[in-house]
Amino acid sequence: MALSQSLQQKLLQKLSPQQIQLMKLLQIPTAHLEERIKEELEENPALEVGEEEKNDEEFEIPENDPYDEMKGEDDYEVDGTENEYESIDISDYISEGDDEVADYKTRDENYPETDEQKTLPYKVETTFHDLLLDQLGMLSLDEKSFKIAEQVVGSIDDDGYLRREIASIVDDLAFRQNVEASEKEIEAIIKRIQQFDPPGIGARDLKECLLLQLQRQLIEGKDVSLAILVLDKYFEEFTKKHYEKIQRGLNLTDDDLKDVINAIIRLNPKPGGHVGEMNKAESYIVPDFFIVNNNGILELTLNSRNAPDLRISEGYRDMLKDYDKGTKKDKRQKEAVLFIKQKIDSAKWFIDMIRQRQHTLLSTMEAIMNYQKEFFLTGDQTNLKPMILKDIAEMTGLDISTVSRVANSKFVQTEFGTYRLKFFFSESLSTDTGEEVSTREVKKILSDLIEGEDKKKPLSDERLTELLQEKGYNIARRTVAKYREQLNIPVARLRKEL
Repeated sequence: MALSQSLQQKLLQKLSPQQIQLMKLLQIPTAHLEERIKEELEENPALEVGEEEKNDEEFEIPENDPYDEMKGEDDYEVDGTENEYESIDISDYISEGDDEVADYKTRDENYPETDEQKTLPYKVETTFHDLLLDQLGMLSLDEKSFKIAEQVVGSIDDDGYLRREIASIVDDLAFRQNVEASEKEIEAIIKRIQQFDPPGIGARDLKECLLLQLQRQLIEGKDVSLAILVLDKYFEEFTKKHYEKIQRGLNLTDDDLKDVINAIIRLNPKPGGHVGEMNKAESYIVPDFFIVNNNGILELTLNSRNAPDLRISEGYRDMLKDYDKGTKKDKRQKEAVLFIKQKIDSAKWFIDMIRQRQHTLLSTMEAIMNYQKEFFLTGDQTNLKPMILKDIAEMTGLDISTVSRVANSKFVQTEFGTYRLKFFFSESLSTDTGEEVSTREVKKILSDLIEGEDKKKPLSDERLTELLQEKGYNIARRTVAKYREQLNIPVARLRKEL
């Protein structure tokens, strides 16, 4: 349940810069948070990670200040006057017995140290287009043909289709590579590329893609000639499941038609998709939370990657102490002290943002866990209660836009699977007894009804509506049709099987 883009923009306009930065941090996936922290560590030397061993070398403000190389003599007055340099107050940063700055960190007793490796997993794989180029290198082609083939391969979409017109490829070659090629030459190269793996590569449409795969199977000795004939002559009828017309036109028996259907449904409509999708960052999920059922008591923990051990550099505070003890306080040193204070303040601000991120994530997830306790105990989707963003916002005291960002970008791992938090949000529907139930519960029952139907006589939307009403749900046929579409389930005619 996401907020509209226009509403999010209006809400952002009302937020302070600090709140906006928190919003941005909330949206960063756990898998990418370490990279964001690494950027901050590189930009701010006053910030450091607690586990790393510190270098014991002395920090001193050198006589020949490195800032000399960046500043002219007249630039010292930019950030303050002579009087302002004289009144620098660093007492809050160096007070003896007060380790507030040195101990300013994110890790506390709520985030115990673990032996977990903190390095991100990196997937090393061959991309789809790399796979095609590797096969291209095995062809015996002259220089011109190879350039044409490279252009064709580069024009193939991630799902394996060549949707660019041949005339456009002719223009691309002429203008970008200064290669004059005819459509006939390009078509000949396409035919060779269509022999690459996976089968179906380089097709211009679905029909050609499926036929290419069947023709490959025919060469390998499989009896798929009838399936090729059906797709070649009755492709539209097949996609619309007008099986009776196909049987009449080709004089097929029921067994023949079943064999044809079984051969075709095993084909891959997106031959490049399974290669490309494996390389996307979304192909693996790093959960932000873990929920464990410990003898009926739900225990919530935050992924330790969300709780890095950041702290203020002790060396930077020592530099301020050295300055405070010194008698020589020239303008150059004072400017260096202002720089150090700025970096420490920036580091404290970033640590505060990480702390607030941790608190926001935990409080939001805890509210969701308590609200949907029965689901987390049983894993039964029919136990999900109607829940909207406002419910969690009121429980946590957070803004609705903040809850929305957490719900849309974070995942929780349970013993029943890993879910995006927005999965637990749904509208309500009334039963005949007046009880409010989650629309997700209704969708689950609708899905079960369709899954258990007789595929030779699939249930129509009207019949599904009647069955849901018999179970006590006040629901209209158009609502059933809407829920069915949201579940990506086709109409009854397209679900029919022989």
